[in-house]
Amino acid sequence: MGESKGGNVNMQLDRYLRLLSKHRQSPALAWVGFLLLSLVVWKLVSDGDFSFIMTYGAFARTFGFGLLAVKLWTARSATGVSFKTLQLYALVFFFRLTSIIPFSGYLPYDKSGDWFYHFVESLSLFLVLVSMYLVKVRFPHSYDERTDSFGNLHVPASFGALVYLAVPCFALAVLFHPGLNSHFLADTTWAFSMYLESVAMLPQLYMFQKQSSQVVEVLIGHWVFASGFARVLDMIFWMSSYHELVDHSGSKMVGVFVLLTQFIHIILMVDFFYYYLISVRSGLPLQLPRAGGLV
Repeated sequence: MGESKGGNVNMQLDRYLRLLSKHRQSPALAWVGFLLLSLVVWKLVSDGDFSFIMTYGAFARTFGFGLLAVKLWTARSATGVSFKTLQLYALVFFFRLTSIIPFSGYLPYDKSGDWFYHFVESLSLFLVLVSMYLVKVRFPHSYDERTDSFGNLHVPASFGALVYLAVPCFALAVLFHPGLNSHFLADTTWAFSMYLESVAMLPQLYMFQKQSSQVVEVLIGHWVFASGFARVLDMIFWMSSYHELVDHSGSKMVGVFVLLTQFIHIILMVDFFYYYLISVRSGLPLQLPRAGGLV
């Protein structure tokens, strides 16, 4: 009896998720639900400090990766998803957590920094790992490695993004990192997560250009936008607080460098934001131009 009820619940959940993926209006409703839930979160876990915007950015990222996991599960397909971008985001969340769980130097001053910020970053890592599993294990037949080809020059395809993006970002983090945790490794891993997040979406944007169709699937588009929107929120916070990111010598240049990497991220996303907003306004599918840079 219990198994039957559990099976019915799973069937109903699966049906709901399929409807969410199928209809264009449903993701819009998901965004409305996200905004309403944001108000609840702000009311329950925040004390109104400006630094809550950091938590809200992390919450938006989690929402985006939740939409991606829904897309993969309901469509039973990894078409259009860059595994390389997922690799990079897994590193982003893992190394950020190694910095913010044992230390408090980079946590929001807001009450949400007590536990909720850790929770949503951990949930994002979980959703990324689930998405990686779905792409490579459950639905590998639909994953297009040919178009997910960023960084394939002179290195094995599986390591392209790691070699050309993760390694340089880690080297920069070793050289330029704040000292708010007063711990070399924890400060370096935080800086690494920030620098890497600025370029983590590049393989996905590159994949869009390599696909035969320039039409982006609905939930993939919402995921990419949510990730970019989260970064905009982060940048708004650090524009007012970057002067706090001083290194061990007291120099504020590292704060300027962190802020610069976030500007670079937004610049890389500008074209996508433009066409995404046109799609939302017109109600037409999101279609990117083939020419004109990365996006």
